[in-house]
Amino acid sequence: MLIKRVAKPSPIKGTGSMVLIPALVILALAACRAEPQTAAFPDANRAVAPIVSDSFSTEDARDRLGEAEEVMAFGGVGAGMSIADIGAGEGYYTVRLSPIVGPRGRVLAQDIVPSTRDKLVQRVQRGGLDNVSVRLGKPDDPMLPAGSFDRIFLVHMYHEVEQPYAFLWHLRDGLKPGGEVIVVDADRPVQRHGMPPSQLGCELGAIGFEIVRLERLTGSDSYAAAFRAARPRPLPAAIKPCR
Repeated sequence: MLIKRVAKPSPIKGTGSMVLIPALVILALAACRAEPQTAAFPDANRAVAPIVSDSFSTEDARDRLGEAEEVMAFGGVGAGMSIADIGAGEGYYTVRLSPIVGPRGRVLAQDIVPSTRDKLVQRVQRGGLDNVSVRLGKPDDPMLPAGSFDRIFLVHMYHEVEQPYAFLWHLRDGLKPGGEVIVVDADRPVQRHGMPPSQLGCELGAIGFEIVRLERLTGSDSYAAAFRAARPRPLPAAIKPCR
């Protein structure tokens, strides 16, 4: 459910009156999607880092490194694009993506922790970011509208995903044709809140993605990786988990 704001209803032609569709009806229709259950997907078959904070580090420290600018340039973010910021936390990337995509672009910020989502809603409202919406997702499904995004950002959060194959399988559906998934993580073991690039490439490869760019970020042990859908998305039972 989108949290930030609801657009004003439009009159249905020929009635001369305003018609509101109840939110419960919308939710019921959304629930009718025939989606596979998490149990249908392979397990992670590796360690999963716990969620320890809703903010990766102080924003001033990240700004001093120029992290956001470097990553957005790496991702080719520009005016008019539609971007999903998954695991957005308190919105470090969300509020920086918003002016880059501009009034003709859109940013959807998603998190799975309700209290974090609520803080982000307040920040978006305080900043008057009219091109940003906020959504509560599920741990195994970011709940993205299909075929909607030029870029999907996963910044310092992928190592916390408990069911990576289910998560990626659902996430892929949100990309536009030619869209990219931009992953930022640290090149260290998962237990230390990182994700080795080889493991990342293997897991996204299992869902039919291929890596198109990989760069080390300035002044840190982190990297940015860009992936595109290169092969058909496999059925859940056909996914071969990484070892």
